[in-house]
Amino acid sequence: MGSEMKDVDLRVSIGSLNLKNPVMTASGTFGYAREFEPYVNLNRLGGVVVKGISLEPRAGNPPPRIVETSCGMLNAIGLENVGVERFISEKMESLQGIDVPVLVNILGDTLDEYREIAKCLNGVPGVAGIEVNISCPNVKKGGVAFGTVPEMAASVTTAVKENSSVPVIVKLSPNVTDITLIARAVEDAGADAVSLINTLIGMAIDHRSRRPQLANVIGGLSGPAIKPVALRMVYQVAQAVSIPVIGIGGIESTEDVLEFMLAGATAVQIGTANFVNPRASEEAVDGLARYVAEQEMDSIRELIGGLILS
Repeated sequence: MGSEMKDVDLRVSIGSLNLKNPVMTASGTFGYAREFEPYVNLNRLGGVVVKGISLEPRAGNPPPRIVETSCGMLNAIGLENVGVERFISEKMESLQGIDVPVLVNILGDTLDEYREIAKCLNGVPGVAGIEVNISCPNVKKGGVAFGTVPEMAASVTTAVKENSSVPVIVKLSPNVTDITLIARAVEDAGADAVSLINTLIGMAIDHRSRRPQLANVIGGLSGPAIKPVALRMVYQVAQAVSIPVIGIGGIESTEDVLEFMLAGATAVQIGTANFVNPRASEEAVDGLARYVAEQEMDSIRELIGGLILS
């Protein structure tokens, strides 16, 4: 595939961030990237998004915190992570030298926490971009998720942008009435791109024990089951904003990537599929190269928003 890769143009741009191809990994499903090195040539990917990082370390929720569902999985990990200080000193240090942009997903319970994490990451070698998880509850606003109110989503975006010199991507929650309102709000606040969708809220029950299957009772639904919802939301958001859109949700094959790009996505992130097939992201890159060559396209970029409606 090496020689074939040289013959096709898979490059895409997310603001000032240039990717060698549109295939990225999704936060929370790829660890801190190095864990997947035995299975994937990281340098073949368009970008890696590391697991969400908070200001202080988080232990996450008690188990059980993952359950398989029809065509997907529910997780209530609780955003377990090492905290920004250890992330910079240990994880980013270990990622030095890989030839692929590393994007850091960040999260917080207050505006100040988002602001502080952005400050800590600013100027750290190897950090190519920041993805902002706005599905977190704002503890000062009664637990309302930042991503469900346009004004709150805009405030988080502004706080991060003001303290970051790299592209800022805002990851949108699907658990809203109209996702385009949130997308426009973060675009107006200066977001360089949006990624969507985050998980849908769901639950699972064991009828034998009459108990919830997750200790947290509810969790985030991901995997192929959510793909039609994600595809629809990507299509709607791509129509509503002028900044790049990154598609996420149930992507596990080259065909899935092509569908999201036709709907308007500039790039995609592969998430839950990594648990089933650790090589899913690299296989998607190979498939895109074959597709562009077979279609005799000048560039994969020709596909973006190329859906034919009539």
